[in-house]
Amino acid sequence: MPYPTTVAKDVVLLHGLFGNLSNWRLLHKELSANYNVWTPELPLFNHFLGGGLNKLADFLEDFLNTQQISNPILIGNSLGGHIALLYALKYPQKVTSLVLTGSSGLYENSFGGSFPRVKDYQYIKQKVEDVFDRKEVVDEEMVNYVFDIVQQKTKALSVIMLARDAQKQNLKELLHFIQIPVLLIWGLQDVVTPPAVAEEFYEHLPNATLRFIDECGHAPMMEQPELFNEYVSQFLAS
Repeated sequence: MPYPTTVAKDVVLLHGLFGNLSNWRLLHKELSANYNVWTPELPLFNHFLGGGLNKLADFLEDFLNTQQISNPILIGNSLGGHIALLYALKYPQKVTSLVLTGSSGLYENSFGGSFPRVKDYQYIKQKVEDVFDRKEVVDEEMVNYVFDIVQQKTKALSVIMLARDAQKQNLKELLHFIQIPVLLIWGLQDVVTPPAVAEEFYEHLPNATLRFIDECGHAPMMEQPELFNEYVSQFLAS
């Protein structure tokens, strides 16, 4: 985990179910001159015995306490956004604001709910590519990372449990409790959490701003980093 810079505001970047710290590389670089930027590696593969997303929210609380981080800005992609929402609901006085991109928490076309062809590399590659509108973002390292996960039974079970937990946890009736500023950044070509999901978040979050990005799927910070970083920087400075 990179050492943060010595400035006032803390920003915590939360990756998704098949994500890792590298997903945030460009945003981390963009923000690190002006913010303390933290990228915890979420313990995604310890949940095949249960606990799910609520345990990941507890992990975040432990991480923030250990690092003595107060009132951070939480930025989450996909499952990471869901964890940020759960944390903000549980600890409303401990979060300054949220940035959600491709977040679960309402409904999604899950990538991770099952793996019918785990030994088929080309099938897994296609599933990974389906997440992105800009297919050139997908490289061999990314596909290998996902393929290696689904080959390991305990990791695959953890992923399945978390994906199913995310699908079951619809936060619609709780979103009005989140009064802090929220920026929603969404890919118009997101097939995992389609634009209608962003619109529903916007409708139910009292203090939300919504930005759509064209030619962009489920991971705007990777597919359209310049525009994504611009929107985030404007929001954090406001």
